[in-house]
Amino acid sequence: MQNRDFNPCRRIVVKAGTTTLTSADGNFSFERLERLGEEILSLRSRRKEVILVSSGAIARGMEVLNLSKRPREMAQLQACAAIGQGKLIHDYEHFFSRKDIHTAQILLTRDGFENRDRFLKARQTFHELIKMKMLPVVNENDTVATEEIRFGDNDVLSVQVAHLVHADLVILLSDVDGFYLQDGSRVRSVASVHEIEQELVKHLRDRRKAKNVGGMRAKLEAAKTAMRLGVPMLIVDGSTPGILEKVMNHDDVGTLFAPVRSRRNARKKWIAFSARRQGTVVVDSGAYQAVQGEQRSLLASGVRSLRGEFARGSVVELATEEGVIFGRGVVGFSHQELKQVMGKNTKQIETLLGADAPNAVVHRNDLVVWG
Repeated sequence: MQNRDFNPCRRIVVKAGTTTLTSADGNFSFERLERLGEEILSLRSRRKEVILVSSGAIARGMEVLNLSKRPREMAQLQACAAIGQGKLIHDYEHFFSRKDIHTAQILLTRDGFENRDRFLKARQTFHELIKMKMLPVVNENDTVATEEIRFGDNDVLSVQVAHLVHADLVILLSDVDGFYLQDGSRVRSVASVHEIEQELVKHLRDRRKAKNVGGMRAKLEAAKTAMRLGVPMLIVDGSTPGILEKVMNHDDVGTLFAPVRSRRNARKKWIAFSARRQGTVVVDSGAYQAVQGEQRSLLASGVRSLRGEFARGSVVELATEEGVIFGRGVVGFSHQELKQVMGKNTKQIETLLGADAPNAVVHRNDLVVWG
């Protein structure tokens, strides 16, 4: 993928930020929406399955209310989203229906990804829409989202949607042509998460806009998740005419975050990147070596302490005694049970909890460790 040959990519998530849909003066632009529509049509003409993650609902609502500055109060933001979301999807439908393509609106919050059953049902819905040749238009459900269940920006949402639909590529349409270092040079490709964490973060210079919530820091966080999921991600300038065509023609545009090879199955990816973390299990050095180095199950004998409350079947983080988070897993004990048995061997656990007590705190089949 480092050679930028995206022709084999069949299913593509395109994220349009607020700046892609607004003019230079910050107002919502129907002209820019139509230009984005033409870009998406060019992808579909190449037999690509496109999922559009679109910001712009709040900006569209602000236009109706004649507001020049983004409100600060959550209730006002949610009101703008409620006013603008219907109009935004109507604008997309008006454009695409003239091309014999219909749109399908999907509004999501984080809890729809954190619950496994809801996650799988959402996946089924997307797959049916794609089979029907619809264009899914996705946005965060800002009208009802709270701090606990919101993504915060559509960069992260785009990568989660890519995970949900098994996408082959994520393209973030931004207001800049990729990630730039402080010396003004563009980073053309990034090959590892370590490069982001150790080098690129030193060059962050976020510029916040009045009508959006994203920034380059959020894009780097989205990139790390995409790379670990095994999905390539591109940041390109959404204002460049024909930008998606340039991407498909292998032009040197934007910054490519190459996927890290991963053998994790779909359920383990959900555990690692979508499931809600209910607590933390702290382990000793021996357990850390067994789990992280030898890929063995986590046993109660290696547990040193707990943080948070959780039930059997919850997803917990795993940490060393030094505080380093090194993985996630589905826990076999509740926090009350684990407090009783941590540090104890199998025979002692049976005495305390009975013969049907789980064999492991986290079984290796339900375990994901960071490489």
